[in-house]
Amino acid sequence: MPPAPDSGEPDPGAPDSRAADAHGPVVFSSVGESEPSAATAAPAATASAPATAAPSVAEVGTQFDACVAEISKAVVGQPDLIEGVLIALVAGGHVLIEGPPGLGKTLLVTTLAHVAGCDSGRVQFTPDLMPADVTGHSVYDLQQKAFTFVPGPVFTNLLLADEINRAPAKTQAALLEAMQERQVTVDGDTRRLPDPFLVLATQNPLEQEGTYPLPEAQLDRFLFKLLADYPDREGERAILNLYVNGTDPRDPVGLGVKQVLNAERVRSLRRAAVGVIVEPAVTDYITRLVRKTRSWPGVEVGASPRAGVSLVLAGRAAAACRGRDFVIPDDIKELAPAVLRHRVRPAPDAELEGVTADALVAAILDAVEAPKGRA
Repeated sequence: MPPAPDSGEPDPGAPDSRAADAHGPVVFSSVGESEPSAATAAPAATASAPATAAPSVAEVGTQFDACVAEISKAVVGQPDLIEGVLIALVAGGHVLIEGPPGLGKTLLVTTLAHVAGCDSGRVQFTPDLMPADVTGHSVYDLQQKAFTFVPGPVFTNLLLADEINRAPAKTQAALLEAMQERQVTVDGDTRRLPDPFLVLATQNPLEQEGTYPLPEAQLDRFLFKLLADYPDREGERAILNLYVNGTDPRDPVGLGVKQVLNAERVRSLRRAAVGVIVEPAVTDYITRLVRKTRSWPGVEVGASPRAGVSLVLAGRAAAACRGRDFVIPDDIKELAPAVLRHRVRPAPDAELEGVTADALVAAILDAVEAPKGRA
């Protein structure tokens, strides 16, 4: 188990089977090009970063596994969703979760906040929700004879934007500045949001009446689009057993869910991910993948350069969470569906034939050859 939240570092005596993977990068040869002579190292942390040293990638992997284990005590039957949200937290990106109701999306956010030692908030998006209901507003204080700012629910670490596609465009747009710039502007005053700040937005794919589809500009702000599906038979039985045994999954403490991180440690995990190496051949692979989405048959709108940036950031975070200090092509292949499915729009004729964005991304991954590794 990881140390208590107030402990500085994890137990150095804890075994880690991935330690051998963290000794150095594997150099890849790019398809159709000569092999690179040197790795492309990540830029150093800025001077404004906290003084606390970033943990090693082995320590990041240990803490990632501990977070997965603790969250899984309450959120049962969604292992891919749990790992995807944690990778996004380390990468510093936002997540759009699509799935039917009743799959524990709200429970995931509250449990993640408890394990990460962060604050959380929830906004139920409705057609009459106003931007000020999200960002906050100014109230006139009769005693002080001045306006005072009342922060909205966006001023938190983990924000659940439930059914985001049920609010009108102006309210959806209120999240744009917060998601991209980590700040909000109210009455001409700009206020910074807490760090870390992560938006977990949900939408129901089954009901489209009375909804406002997210515009492309806002979809592109999400690092991942994750799909929440029904658990398997064993997972569903485990959920029922929690209630049969008299436990309440909404009470993390009662389930024995322990805090693993805190806000400063989350920031240190992000600094560790920035130090993960991305070889030029892997960068070339990402470039070819993104560019192929713009010319692939059946694709009306391909991915923008931001998709390539997202693959780099997510690849670094995933590698660190697996105890490696370098990105491999398999990291990119694993993350590509979550990064690209909301950035690739099928053409109308392809949609009529039942072709989905996931099918197009899978075909592109099969067509674009990955770099070859060598010892």
